[in-house]
Amino acid sequence: MAGRARSAVVAFARPDTDTLAVAGVLTFATAARALATGRQALAEGRPTRLDLAGVTRADSAGLACVIALAAHARAAGSRLAVVNWPSGLRALADVCDVSALLAAPPAAGRAA
Repeated sequence: MAGRARSAVVAFARPDTDTLAVAGVLTFATAARALATGRQALAEGRPTRLDLAGVTRADSAGLACVIALAAHARAAGSRLAVVNWPSGLRALADVCDVSALLAAPPAAGRAA
């Protein structure tokens, strides 16, 4: 398991001025570093979208990181819409009832 934690990587990029794109693994192993890096990226600009299209794996710590980044943006006076959710992370956001906070549409086909 330690080998997997070392190889887990998350990266942020700015494909345009309005978007902060996340790529890689967003889990317990990477969430703290991702949050620090994401906050720094938010401080360097005012993106309005957090694009999760490049996230290959995520868990509840990854969701907490996304929520914290949205809260950080809100505290700085802007709204960060989360787009291109991986289906598992979107379902977790639905179950935790935080989708509306993050502009995430409900997961399609989810059993009630």
